[in-house]
Amino acid sequence: MSAAPRRAISYTSAVTSSADNQSSTTKAPYLTERLQGFGTTIFTAMSALAAETGAVNLGQGFPDTDGPIAVSQAAIAAINNGANQYPPLVGLPVLREAIAHHRSHHRGQIFDPDGEILVTTGATEALAASLLALTGPGDEVVTFEPYYDSYAAGIAMSGATRRVVTLRGNDFSFDPDELSAAFTPKTKLLLLNTPHNPTGKVFNRSELETIARIAIENDVIVVTDEVYEHLVYEGHEHIPIATLPGMAERTITISSAGKIFSFTGWKIGWACGPAPLIAAVRAAKQFLTFASGGPWQHAVATGLYLDDEFFETYTREMAAKRERLVAGLEAAGFETIRPQGTYFVTVDIRSVGATDGIDFCMSLPKTAGVVAVPSQVFYDNEDEGRHLVRFAFCKKDEVLDEACRRLLAAETFLESAD
Repeated sequence: MSAAPRRAISYTSAVTSSADNQSSTTKAPYLTERLQGFGTTIFTAMSALAAETGAVNLGQGFPDTDGPIAVSQAAIAAINNGANQYPPLVGLPVLREAIAHHRSHHRGQIFDPDGEILVTTGATEALAASLLALTGPGDEVVTFEPYYDSYAAGIAMSGATRRVVTLRGNDFSFDPDELSAAFTPKTKLLLLNTPHNPTGKVFNRSELETIARIAIENDVIVVTDEVYEHLVYEGHEHIPIATLPGMAERTITISSAGKIFSFTGWKIGWACGPAPLIAAVRAAKQFLTFASGGPWQHAVATGLYLDDEFFETYTREMAAKRERLVAGLEAAGFETIRPQGTYFVTVDIRSVGATDGIDFCMSLPKTAGVVAVPSQVFYDNEDEGRHLVRFAFCKKDEVLDEACRRLLAAETFLESAD
């Protein structure tokens, strides 16, 4: 149950080969012990490989089209109107008020813009600041695997210990007894992600109630990453765990304008929660970036007041892209796991004769001209995810169609060992 050594991936040029476990990997010079094993992220490496080979990049999860024109025009207006200096540490009042409106309107949550909302440089900073502020050496953090890669790095930087509970099966469910067993007297925080990256799972009410019960029994803080909150598909519902009984006072909820509006390069995120928790996160955040993105903050405030039609249309469009990619992958012979949310499809590569996701993804740009991400890099226990690979569908239809055409035409998905 305790964290396994972090697997280190070594890259030459774009990507060449995977290294063995950290224990047998040459240490990076100068890098602090806490971050040994954390090299170039898989997203950076696979995007570089796509550029090097001319492959269609379905690896890194960023859209290839801009978000709503009203939001981008608001950014231009803010720049032209001189909003180009440091915004306040906590974020512009106009954005904090818009965030409060958005949480109230869409989630029924009430937050005070003046003490319970903190604007951050993307959701990644909100996560890092939360971990740095709330955990330290001797503490333990429980999270589910597979996990987004910054979780492991953030926990390592805080000096805490990571304890993982594995999501298994095509529904990526967890064993409640295994979750309970992960908590010890040292557990300080539970890190939850729903809708979940990389699997596309949306935790249902029963699962969230189990998680909430265990968190309350162990008196731990919950940090919940909800950046894909508007990408939940038919038959499923996004339920913020903070809305369950006994959870509001112990939960920090993190969101991202990049995922809501498809302006990922602006790096505007936020954390909402009880004032004492937000004050703690603010204390760490002020020594990371202090503040950033003044014009973008004005623009995101505009976007958060867009009517429901925008959010509903966005979800429908992404659902259609999901179906487009799933159909293409299945035509090429892959067994797919249809996501309940996010913009990622997971496939079982055993259905096309492969067994190792890293080997498969290293070969795919040359054998098929497509880039994907091996899910096993998001596990402590790599064997649990070795057969899984993630494709992103937040791309133009013609890009998805070209990727599917290349996959269908490929004679094999693995280079010869000869």
